Amino acid sequence: MTLIKSISGIRGTIGGAVGDNLTPIDAVKFAAAYGAWVKQQRQKENYRVVVGRDARISGEMIQNLVMNTLVGMGIHVIDLGLSTTPTVEVAVPMEHADGGIILTASHNPKQWNALKLLDAKGEFLNAAEGAKILAFADADDLTFSDVDSLGEITTNDAYIDMHIDEVLDLDLVNKAAIENANFKVVVDGVNSTGGIAIPLLLERLGVHAVKLYCEPNGHFPHNPEPLKEHLTDLSQAVIDEGADFGIVVDPDVDRLAFMDENGEMFGEEYTLVACADYVLSKTPGNTVSNMSSTRALRDITEKHGGSFEASAVGEVNVVNLMKQNNAVIGGEGNGGIIYPELHYGRDALVGVALFLSLLAEGSMTVSELRASYPSYYMSKKKIQLTPDLDVDGLLKAMEDKYAHETLTTIDGVKIDFENSWVHLRKSNTEPIIRIYTEAPSQNEADSLADTIISEIQAIANI
Repeated sequence: MTLIKSISGIRGTIGGAVGDNLTPIDAVKFAAAYGAWVKQQRQKENYRVVVGRDARISGEMIQNLVMNTLVGMGIHVIDLGLSTTPTVEVAVPMEHADGGIILTASHNPKQWNALKLLDAKGEFLNAAEGAKILAFADADDLTFSDVDSLGEITTNDAYIDMHIDEVLDLDLVNKAAIENANFKVVVDGVNSTGGIAIPLLLERLGVHAVKLYCEPNGHFPHNPEPLKEHLTDLSQAVIDEGADFGIVVDPDVDRLAFMDENGEMFGEEYTLVACADYVLSKTPGNTVSNMSSTRALRDITEKHGGSFEASAVGEVNVVNLMKQNNAVIGGEGNGGIIYPELHYGRDALVGVALFLSLLAEGSMTVSELRASYPSYYMSKKKIQLTPDLDVDGLLKAMEDKYAHETLTTIDGVKIDFENSWVHLRKSNTEPIIRIYTEAPSQNEADSLADTIISEIQAIANI
């Protein structure tokens, strides 16, 4: 079993030994470290933190531990209960809070849970601030409040509705066109909080929602990562219901994927492409995604006269580059839509509303929409290395080998060819290099990955 500490929070499996898993003691320790960081950051009399969770089985236990630890530090807690990651992100500034915590392990299976940490803007922490929290967690001098200075817990279960209100108030969400289109959509909520939020949003938009696995009981009916091989039930339901398309989200509702009317995947990478196409058609500007996301976003952005930039992998890196470039939309190829008009965080609710607006105004099927975009195919592989090998040296050797191509080295090595690319990244936890490629066909993407692997093996003599 596993406990992973990172700048964005703490993630681990439930049960087992302290320090090796996400036990109650580890949850308390890390919540206290976050509370100490909040108090150091803000330096004021009263502190407020928003806390919400997805529906996984361990969520209520972990949330109670986290909230009462914050209370013990003199911090007032706004308890959203069952919620979504983007809902908590929206709630933090609306509550004028000092930060937020989401209890979710995103797409990980049910035995996992995590504390995702937000700053006072409702955004994920940068590396420097995350490192401070890790330092607090390793210290032995955390201080708690006396009995007269304890915090309080206030429950507010209205924030999913309030989040939907904010989405529907966006200028680009064409409520009238969506309602007139009479869409029928199957929703796979993976028995988590997407099963609450997405059907509510669709109902407000006049869309007929057929619910599939929308009971928020935390018993995931399939692997919760929204990939094609996990979604055979959704594919069949779309066909059986004669639906216009299907929607699937991950347990905390920050990743979004669609299935067309034929039960075929629209492509998780193309969620952002479609939403960006719509936004750019109304508000021309720039876009950002990470270096391992599809080149199709660049193509669509340039078609609309904008500029595309790629960041290092990680939501906080995407957000920082979006702010620098005044991007009108951005995100990640894993189905994460970031629309700054609402907030700087991946948000499946915003993605659904923008996608519906695009479909309604374009009067086309989902398969027709997908066929209108450039087609790229990805390969994702890895190469196992022995611990004694110099991974940085191997990446530098590949950089030198392809110095005549367009290179980006802010996050490993990315090599852009005319019609394809390869991104090489080292793992922070094990001696492997991850190899992502994209090309106009699956065979070409796989072949490029295999070629790069062979070249690395030759350099390393393995």
